[in-house]
Amino acid sequence: MSKFDFTSVPSRKGTSCVKWDYKAPVPVEGDVIPMWVADMDFKAMPGVREALAGRLEQGVFGYTIVPEEYYSSVIGWFSSRHGWDITREQILYTTGVVPGISAVIKALASPGDKVVVLTPVYNCFFSSIRNNGCQVSECPLVQESLTEDSFSYSIDFDDLEEKCADPSAKILLLCNPHNPAGRVWSEAELRSISEICAANGVIPVSDEIHCEIVAPGHEYVPFATVCDTDWVALTSPSKSFNLAGLQMANVISNNPQWLRKIDKAININEVCDVNYFAPYAMMAAYTQEGEEWLDEMNAVVHANFLSLKDALSALDPAFPLACLEGTYLAWVDCSALDMPSAEIENSLLANEKVRVNAGTMYGTDGFIRINLATPPALAQEGIARIAAGLKRLSHEE
Repeated sequence: MSKFDFTSVPSRKGTSCVKWDYKAPVPVEGDVIPMWVADMDFKAMPGVREALAGRLEQGVFGYTIVPEEYYSSVIGWFSSRHGWDITREQILYTTGVVPGISAVIKALASPGDKVVVLTPVYNCFFSSIRNNGCQVSECPLVQESLTEDSFSYSIDFDDLEEKCADPSAKILLLCNPHNPAGRVWSEAELRSISEICAANGVIPVSDEIHCEIVAPGHEYVPFATVCDTDWVALTSPSKSFNLAGLQMANVISNNPQWLRKIDKAININEVCDVNYFAPYAMMAAYTQEGEEWLDEMNAVVHANFLSLKDALSALDPAFPLACLEGTYLAWVDCSALDMPSAEIENSLLANEKVRVNAGTMYGTDGFIRINLATPPALAQEGIARIAAGLKRLSHEE
């Protein structure tokens, strides 16, 4: 029996919510089901809401000190849940993973340096690299068909070795678990990445914001636990517990010199102060109740993924779906349509009134990304609209 409510659809429209209220790229009339930007249509867990209500009751929202309990909460959570032993001295806080990535690049690379990424990948990797005057060095993932209607990705380690051997390569920016490919990298894969970085003097930086969102049969491995050299990792409760609007993240590293540089960059970028509520939301999330909430949430997301898989499997021609090992973001190969991703996105929005993300955002055209972190009834309707739209587009070819 469910302990938490993952069936009710909170009323978010008209609340200045990006997911529901952001202006559509094409004119559309009627109610749109938003399955695009990566936040959930689930209310935060009760313990988090209670913690925030307690802070609200005080009634004075001044400058906030991050308490020592915050650090012990992070340390205890990752030790007990993931076997990752972190020390207090290894943790820096900031307002988000993206500001953290930008600070890391500013601190550890110089303008003109190359940052290696495994594409397709989260769109803000590209902007964070370029905004710091660095170059993107793409190592494309290898798409491997599993069945007619499913596929997965693997790393071309020969290509990765070549990209990291480039004297201009300074950082490898990893997404673990990977958005949008849906991969939860294995211990063996992470060890190989670590070895390549060590052999070429490249700094491994691992964005682990999706680390709690893992499908049955898979296990998130913190990069730091398999890395034999120095590393940087970024974590946040924002994706796992739907707290992105509160803005809280950690930059963690075992290299004190790097941390001093990153701390300076965080201050230069003016992302060193978090808001009054954020630390207390995270401390409330990193509890036994949080573990139970995550287990139920992951089960709902996985069930939604299976519904999407069934709906796409019924289509002809096929629209292969990436195996979703981690994250709540499904990745669909729409190459059968032979049309740009942006046109697919806009057509689904204008005709079926469902919003998805175009694959071009992540460096690969011909794909769409679908957010499955939504109550089952809404997910079913959205999936039905997507399937109907892809069928319509197939017949229009």
